[in-house]
Amino acid sequence: MPIIVNLDVVLVKRNIKSKDLAEIIGITTANLSILKSGKAKAVRFSTLEAICKALDCQPADILEYVED
Repeated sequence: MPIIVNLDVVLVKRNIKSKDLAEIIGITTANLSILKSGKAKAVRFSTLEAICKALDCQPADILEYVED
């Protein structure tokens, strides 16, 4: 898949656990895990906004396009 999700990298840099982020942004840890693994088919802008706000980052810090 040409879209790479770097959420785990940002979490490590911010020293925040997935469980804590899920609680802060109001989604389940299972849904956050699906997003982190890159298996999500879509991401709501409201979820992306909440993640960026909680982690003090930009969408480009989390999502990366890599040509196949």
